[in-house]
Amino acid sequence: MSRILVSEEISEVGLDKLRAAGHDVDVQLGLSPEELAATIPGAHGLIIRSATTVTEELLAAATDLLVVGRAGVGLDNVAVEAATKSGVMVVNAPQSNIISTAEQTMTLILAQARNTAQADAALKAGRWERSKWTGTELYGKTLGIVGLGRVGALVAARAAAFGMNLVGHDPFVSEERARQMNVELLSLDELAARSDVVTLHVIKTPETIGMINADFFAAAKPGIRIVNVARGGVIDEAALHDALESGQCGGAGIDVFASEPVTESPLFGHPNVVVTPHLGASTHEAQEKAGVTIAEQVSLALAGDFVPFAVNIDAAEVAETMRPYLPLAEKLGAIFASMTGELPESVEVVFEGEIGGFDNRLATLAAAKGMLSVASDEPVSFVNALTLAKEQGLEIRAEATPSPKDYVNRLAIRGGGRRVAATLMGLRNEARIVRFDDHHVDIPPSDNMVIVRNDDRPGMIGLVGSVLGNAAINVDDMAVGRDADGDSALMVIATRQTVPDAVVTALAATDGILSVDRIAIT
Repeated sequence: MSRILVSEEISEVGLDKLRAAGHDVDVQLGLSPEELAATIPGAHGLIIRSATTVTEELLAAATDLLVVGRAGVGLDNVAVEAATKSGVMVVNAPQSNIISTAEQTMTLILAQARNTAQADAALKAGRWERSKWTGTELYGKTLGIVGLGRVGALVAARAAAFGMNLVGHDPFVSEERARQMNVELLSLDELAARSDVVTLHVIKTPETIGMINADFFAAAKPGIRIVNVARGGVIDEAALHDALESGQCGGAGIDVFASEPVTESPLFGHPNVVVTPHLGASTHEAQEKAGVTIAEQVSLALAGDFVPFAVNIDAAEVAETMRPYLPLAEKLGAIFASMTGELPESVEVVFEGEIGGFDNRLATLAAAKGMLSVASDEPVSFVNALTLAKEQGLEIRAEATPSPKDYVNRLAIRGGGRRVAATLMGLRNEARIVRFDDHHVDIPPSDNMVIVRNDDRPGMIGLVGSVLGNAAINVDDMAVGRDADGDSALMVIATRQTVPDAVVTALAATDGILSVDRIAIT
């Protein structure tokens, strides 16, 4: 049973999922940093939101920690690099609040256009100021979207429904993808010059901090309005205030701030500013989705499975065609390492056929995890597999061949003169090992196998069977194959238990047997 420490409130539905999966869910809210450091030893998972800071010092105290789950999108409060060095996976819930954030963006755009908050405050203060708060229509105006990821795309669709013209800036989005969203890609200065309203949907990085600054406003269309429901610090708040005072900026809708929580700011007193206290994800639906998503991600991480939203793994989201090959890659890596005994200096993971046309980083990582799990004494995860490989002087390369060879898809691992290959067959995607070195075979992968190379002559199967039978080794499956020249034959025997050393020695000493490899994956 894994202990999961939960330091902030998340959806009860998410907590129930963790309990149903057999985890010990330890909810301790409101811990000080010192209390958290004293509580975290023995915890395998930590679930937080935005109030808990996961520092390098906390990670050092978390001797059993395998995964940190952030029930939300931003990771400003997690030392991700330190977690990676410690082999701790960091996961978040990037899609849980995208609809809520897009809707909050539209709320602030509309509030800006129609001076809703200002008119509300005036009327509640006893002032009927109908003419003072005349607004503007969105129809026909140009919306500049900085950041065309998931939220930016949702905002684009909603703004298009209002009849707005869409321009965007995102160096990581192709022209074709932008065309699909009906967005014209521009440089940031060009976007500033053409936009009536600009909305921000970027993460907080050294490159984006302060990107909306005095230079941006100098290049901007007079009267431009700014909306930020992304991350605090992306806007230089002093430059924004100056632009509001000069009239170069006609108004702002701000949901996030450089320092939070904040209750005093020059922006709060400006009549053309609408502010909200970081409400982008604050809907019942988003909070429940975040709790459920992070519970699922943490459970996957603790089970050693593929985690779609792990942020410190060098892999994109896996294609559905490639997904079934992830466990096969890990199993094949373990078989290769067990078969070779000592890993060579260089290993290639080869993707043939349809799978050769997809992003193979995660499958390569899975193969590395399988190899190192057998070859290393340290705990191996998707996070630290490549680091451990590098420390051991093992180079792991991927090779892709989109053209099929013997099979529609085949995955192979080779290095040091050894090779093992496998595929998935049939509607059930049943795994089959189809090659050991130069021999073609057909057998399901197993944790316990012996690979016997022998003279190609009658009676060899009976000899091997007698040795195993005399040792009370139960055979679950067996396959035979010849090499390309027909000089030798191969027997691959899957057994119910690990074949002892004495039996391997006895097989190797049998007349006509050329070599014996044992597969034993614990």
